[in-house]
Amino acid sequence: MNGRLRSAPTAPRVFTVAELARRIQHALEGGLDGVWVVGEISNFRAAPSGHYYFTLKDEEAQLAAVLFRSAAARIRFRPSDGLEVVAGGRVRLYEARGTLQLYVESLEPRGLGALRLQLQQLRDKLAAEGLLAAERKRPLPYLPRCVGVVTALGGAAIHDILIMLRARFPNLRVIVRPVRVQGLGAEREIAAGIHEICAVPEVEVLIVGRGGGSVEDLWAFNDESVARAIAGCRVPVVSAVGHEIDVTIADLVADARAPTPTAAAELVVPLKRELVAKLEEHRRALERALERHLEKGYRIVRSLRARLRDPRGAIRSAGARTIEIRLRLLRAARRALAGSRESVIGFEQRLLFSSPARRVAGDRARIEEAVPRLSASMRHRAAIARERLARLAASLSSLSPLGVLERGYAVVWKTAGATPLRAASEVQPGEELRIRLARGGLRARVESREDEDG
Repeated sequence: MNGRLRSAPTAPRVFTVAELARRIQHALEGGLDGVWVVGEISNFRAAPSGHYYFTLKDEEAQLAAVLFRSAAARIRFRPSDGLEVVAGGRVRLYEARGTLQLYVESLEPRGLGALRLQLQQLRDKLAAEGLLAAERKRPLPYLPRCVGVVTALGGAAIHDILIMLRARFPNLRVIVRPVRVQGLGAEREIAAGIHEICAVPEVEVLIVGRGGGSVEDLWAFNDESVARAIAGCRVPVVSAVGHEIDVTIADLVADARAPTPTAAAELVVPLKRELVAKLEEHRRALERALERHLEKGYRIVRSLRARLRDPRGAIRSAGARTIEIRLRLLRAARRALAGSRESVIGFEQRLLFSSPARRVAGDRARIEEAVPRLSASMRHRAAIARERLARLAASLSSLSPLGVLERGYAVVWKTAGATPLRAASEVQPGEELRIRLARGGLRARVESREDEDG
């Protein structure tokens, strides 16, 4: 021995699974809060609860991830398999399964910008609902009495629109709903402004827009609420956002698109002086047409006057024809009267030969001759009927059940029954019976029974 003392080895500490999981959780909380991870989404699943579950992977590893509903509501695009994203969050141990999991708090696409992806997904969604279809576009009114404008009050767009509207039609009524056209919450103001101005009954067409700017400046017009407000507007909507190269969702949903706010004002209102010139041109054309129509009428009147004859000759000719027709009618009446007299004489002669007195006398003689024959026939038929009735009465008397009872027979029923008894087996000793005789009836009680077998 070298004289040195060795300490006994200490026993290792034993953890329960829950204790070890909590230590791992504590270690992760200390070093893996607020991490950002780049990876490709796979196995994406949207739960009915609104949570998103997916896997982030690269060529060498993968990590389970979850995006809860509250965080999912803040992202501006729809995640899908194969999309490369940058996820920000914290790594935790899912103790129930013992697996590491990234709890995502923010998610942005990588490579394809989030704004561009959001725009494409919203465009596809609205197109699937038919809101971008050409057949739902409404025509603009030719000459609206009142124009509504939704834009920023201090911007160049409202200035250009008002100047152009007054230049084209000075007495046109314009209602402006000022809104913010960029910045946080601008899309809600634009949608609310569209709803409010469309509720004004006098408004017949609506201009929505703003001046040029960056993609971020114009982004409020790519919002879904603005698109649905335009689609639900009761009057046609002209979208004038940015410059000609800028195309927003509002431009696609609107009934018409103008490249600039100035062009929108030109689109909704015609030039008043052009209308006045057209009206004057139509007035002159109507005057010329009326003059031609009157001249044609004068020519027709002159032609008819030239062909018109003196009516006195026609009156004399008509009088002569009237006299001739009167004479013919008189002659025809005389002939008809003579024919009627001859017909009456013929009818009188035929009436004498067929006098009713003669016919009555003949009928009376025939009746007097037929009465004795009819009386004899009736007496003979009555005798035959009496003889037949006697035979039937004798037959009926022989078949009557009362005749049978007169010969000493009786009919027996049970007191509670309605059918005559035919066999002794139908009753039991002690039962009461009703007995019908030829005259009167009896009630009896059965003392004993004798069947046919003795």
